[in-house]
Amino acid sequence: MSIPAFPSDASTTLTLPGPAGAIEMIVEAAETAPRPIVAIVCHPLPTEGGSMHNKVVTMTARALRESGAATVRFNFRGVGASEGEFDEGEGECEDLRAVAAWVRATRPDAQLWLAGFSFGAYVSLRMADELQPKLLISIAPPAGRWDFDRIAPPSGYPWLVIQGEADEIVDPNAVYAWIESLRQPPELVRMPDTGHFFHRRLIDLRGAIKHGVRAHLPPEIAPDLS
Repeated sequence: MSIPAFPSDASTTLTLPGPAGAIEMIVEAAETAPRPIVAIVCHPLPTEGGSMHNKVVTMTARALRESGAATVRFNFRGVGASEGEFDEGEGECEDLRAVAAWVRATRPDAQLWLAGFSFGAYVSLRMADELQPKLLISIAPPAGRWDFDRIAPPSGYPWLVIQGEADEIVDPNAVYAWIESLRQPPELVRMPDTGHFFHRRLIDLRGAIKHGVRAHLPPEIAPDLS
């Protein structure tokens, strides 16, 4: 399988060689004046139906594209057309590593941002110390459900956490306690009356993301006038 180039089309489905076989990806261009950013968005738990088509994932990607970033959504191993089997977060970290390496090889001009929802937040948090993104977004990080003791707390780059206060899957108090234990806590957005999947609150999530990243956006890419 050949290594695909980074597409210039508005939306392109690609297949990337990964550690467990093919990785299915969707790459989408910025929806406003583009900035030198490629944001990778990681999806929730595969064994509970999570995929790159999850509504929280697609809204997160939309908010980032509306902020000027190109986005990459991908299916972890065993989901959709991605080959392999669920690996309890271990192999999924390898999948993210492969996607990030492809982004950096094909878009060396761009900042790498990471975002993740639920299990995807866990995977991106585990890989953040290695990948050193320019910005990290964690939506409903599943503290208390997965082993967060092995996560090196993000430092040296902006980190935004968004948590619904009526989350029925991830205990908000476990998330807050974990954050309070960190020496360098993130910017935390608590969303009242909001469950795990942000039902009827997706537009509010979109706004929280756009507001949270605004101060960290690099300058727009100058148009090519040649």
